[in-house]
Amino acid sequence: SEAMYHLGVPTTRALSLILSGEQVMRDMFYDGNAKPEPGAIVCRVAPSFTRFGSFQIFAARGENELLKQLADYTIKTDFPHLLPDAGEPDKAVYLAWFNEICLTTAEMVVHWTRVGFVHGVMNTDNMSILGLTIDYGPYGWLEDFDPDWTPNTTDAQGRRYRFGNQAKVAQWNLFQLANAIYSLVDEAEPLQQALSDYGQTYEQLSQRMMADKLGLNQYQPDTDDELCAELEAILQLVETDMTLFYRQLASIELDKNQSPEDRTAALQAAYYQPEQLSDEYQNRLNSWLDSYHQRVQQDGTSDSERRTRMNKVNPKYVLRNYLAQLAIDKSEQGDHSLVSELLEVLRHPYDEQPDKQQFAEKRPEWARSRAGCSMLSCSS
Repeated sequence: SEAMYHLGVPTTRALSLILSGEQVMRDMFYDGNAKPEPGAIVCRVAPSFTRFGSFQIFAARGENELLKQLADYTIKTDFPHLLPDAGEPDKAVYLAWFNEICLTTAEMVVHWTRVGFVHGVMNTDNMSILGLTIDYGPYGWLEDFDPDWTPNTTDAQGRRYRFGNQAKVAQWNLFQLANAIYSLVDEAEPLQQALSDYGQTYEQLSQRMMADKLGLNQYQPDTDDELCAELEAILQLVETDMTLFYRQLASIELDKNQSPEDRTAALQAAYYQPEQLSDEYQNRLNSWLDSYHQRVQQDGTSDSERRTRMNKVNPKYVLRNYLAQLAIDKSEQGDHSLVSELLEVLRHPYDEQPDKQQFAEKRPEWARSRAGCSMLSCSS
């Protein structure tokens, strides 16, 4: 949660991490191989921990009066700017409230996409009414760019919560919330409209986000739809580290019209299997880079300005699963130094930290399938 906060992602915070002094039996993969692990307690803080499910439970029980009490309390406490002069919620306020929840949820998921974060368990009880990332369970950051990747072992078959499906799952959760609060509005059409607006809002925010990631002035659908679609396809042709790719893309000197070989070489650090870089791939990549160069020239943006823009939104450091596992391994032996070091590095995820370069490297081969470094369970 602290890494996410410093990345600029809406999130709950972590006040403290305290060892309990006791051993806890954990069965990481629910396969009967439980073992004792050091117990610890994270103290999380947020303006509110009210969730979509907090309203669903009263709706499911038909306890509409309690539902209204919770909704009114939530609006008065966390959304007071929506209240009329009279100070009491009415139908218009409930609808404005739901619209705002749709907006902040869309903003949150766009930020997840920007930094390659996968939540892993997006049920309605893990969705904050404030649009905050909540309930860090089997989460992870994309290493190689794979829209179908999920970090959750129990989601491995259906992949409902995969990286590329998070926006749709968020909308499904909003639909469940709309059903839960229907008794407050007693009219379906405005709730349906808000859900439809969510899709449009998410698309607009995603376009703005992609323009920022590529260092463009603004998103122009007539050129950028194709540019971004082709980039997404290229990133999946060979095993490519998403975080490193965008960071290295910023370093390419388009102004100097580098040779195709030099441009490809600048991206080498992002590839997990360099032998996959066939001539066909490199030709397609360089064709995209030519289109990207022309697009940047349209904006009249210099390399230095483009690099500054890109490096403000494309992090160099994220909490890769293998880094977290290395910190856990050391802590289990009583050495908590890596926890503290990682925390400090991740407080400055967009900065060049030359003495911390080891934390910006792509996932090592030994971590490809190791427990804790690839997929997790709720008991990890």
